[in-house]
Amino acid sequence: IIIAINTGFFFFFYLFPQLKVYLCLNVVYVFKYHFFWQPFTYMFIHENFTHLLCNMLGLFFFGIATERAIGSKEFTLMYLLCGTLSGIISLFIYYFTGMYMVFLLGASGAVYSMLLAYAVLFPRSRIFIWGIIPLPAPVLVILYALIEAGSQFLGGANGVAHLTHLAGFAVAWIYFQVRMGINPLRVWKDAYR
Repeated sequence: IIIAINTGFFFFFYLFPQLKVYLCLNVVYVFKYHFFWQPFTYMFIHENFTHLLCNMLGLFFFGIATERAIGSKEFTLMYLLCGTLSGIISLFIYYFTGMYMVFLLGASGAVYSMLLAYAVLFPRSRIFIWGIIPLPAPVLVILYALIEAGSQFLGGANGVAHLTHLAGFAVAWIYFQVRMGINPLRVWKDAYR
């Protein structure tokens, strides 16, 4: 259903691209014009078909198994809460660093949360990079986190919301600890003893 909603929004905004700015996340629109829905709606808007496809493939591959493991209601709560909190974290960092012209869009904060959830729920699962290199799910999460951190703090501005991806990981980590009483690090250590 979430994939269908994202796809529907994509085709709607393909027809009416000028309306995107009302749902993307932007500091000026939120604080000056009071578009307080943007930390929620940004995750349903995508820049182009490749952006949509990559996020929806990630949601499909990691989300289905995660939803089956925790149930649809918990999955939906986790997805929407983690995506929204990733947006709020990004919004305040943009605000305090003076990045007022950034328009944040895309489901990747929520999708990265699902990647972490998958790695916690299925710590012995192997994911094949390029279809040939097997990596345990927790190792993939750690590598992604390192790549995102390096890209955010060492790379230049390339239009990718590395900060929001990191926020997705962080919020999902906290979600597991607070709501489920699960320490992801302990799960990973126990899985590889």
